[in-house]
Amino acid sequence: MAHIIILGAGVGGMTMAYEMREQARAEDKVTVISNNSYFQFTPSNPWVGVNWRKRDDVTIPAAPYLNKKNIDFIGVGAARVHPERNQVELTDGQVVDYDFLVIATGPKLAFDEVPGLGPEGHTQSVCSVDHAEHSGRAWDGFVKNPGPIVVGAVQGASCYGPAYEFAMIMDTDLRRRKIRDRVPMTFVTAEPYIGHLGLGGVGDSKGMLESTMRERHIKWICNAKVTKVEAGKMFVAEHNDKGEVIKEHELPFAYSMMLPAFKGIDAVFGIEGLTNPRGFITIDAFQRNPKFPNVYGVGVCVAIPPVEVTPVPTGTPKTGYMIESMVTATSHNIRAALDGREPVEKATWNAICLADFGDTGAAFVALPQIPPRNVNWFKEGKWVHLAKVGFEKYFMRKMKKGSTEPLYEKYVLSLLGVKKLK
Repeated sequence: MAHIIILGAGVGGMTMAYEMREQARAEDKVTVISNNSYFQFTPSNPWVGVNWRKRDDVTIPAAPYLNKKNIDFIGVGAARVHPERNQVELTDGQVVDYDFLVIATGPKLAFDEVPGLGPEGHTQSVCSVDHAEHSGRAWDGFVKNPGPIVVGAVQGASCYGPAYEFAMIMDTDLRRRKIRDRVPMTFVTAEPYIGHLGLGGVGDSKGMLESTMRERHIKWICNAKVTKVEAGKMFVAEHNDKGEVIKEHELPFAYSMMLPAFKGIDAVFGIEGLTNPRGFITIDAFQRNPKFPNVYGVGVCVAIPPVEVTPVPTGTPKTGYMIESMVTATSHNIRAALDGREPVEKATWNAICLADFGDTGAAFVALPQIPPRNVNWFKEGKWVHLAKVGFEKYFMRKMKKGSTEPLYEKYVLSLLGVKKLK
């Protein structure tokens, strides 16, 4: 019997648990460890941030659904991973032994890297359902006394889609309330241009997103480094293509949501051979850590180099389709190891995204994610908004059933008229 631990119960962790249970032998034990007692569908958080969704709409308790599939659940966070002795130490003092470990924790949110950033400072976040609820409460107060908005992503961020989504969703909500004319909005981003997305752009994402923002009267500052945030004021250094500061901005705001940079969680940070300097899990082509080959990484916690050097640092996103592909490769490779075989499965690092803009949306396909690409496609339309609403319901339903179907491939690709990406 082998004990397979999955660290994390998010999109990567839950799908990993279901697929691993299906791939593992009957006698093998599969355990999920998480500091949250629930699964949250993170892509819905921008809706929670303006109270279009409630917490119960986008979360389910993890233990009951995992237990139905013969998967154990420990609702205690990891204090430290000890890969040299195949153990995970928990925050309550427990020590859990493993034969295989899959790290699927997502990131630590590095608000501390910018003074005054984050929910404990002066800006909101939609990176977790807790933060999104906090944002929703702040939004309730804001719409009663509206003023300027600053929204975007700070230097080092590697997830830009939710920033664009939230800007457009706020715009839509304000127009429905008939108070949009009282809210100047500025989009601040480390990207070298609008629509870069950490991917070097996808199709005509630059032109389409610039046009959309002009239509919605959203100004923008690119190559932006947020130096500090004070109550009601953000300090931003704008850079040129050489990385030189060309203008200093002091942006007043009555409401702000800024995505932070990511780094690895404390439980793995600084473990030599396991992580890179930012704390992300280093992996080979088969999702295994090179130093500790019985440790695998999937999802946002995995180290992926930036697509290109930019004047202000930008990271590379890990989209849902890519995470799904990592999960499938990992589960098959662990089964191979259980059978004494060498791994052969590799994830396909392609990017597929449905971004909601409140009353319309944008979809893109980047194959592969890092250019040059075989497919480079970006489209807008109301159908994307409707598709993302449908995908939320579809994904949550499948999580409750313990589905091991390739959800992004089955839903999103079929929606786009594509059978399979290779």
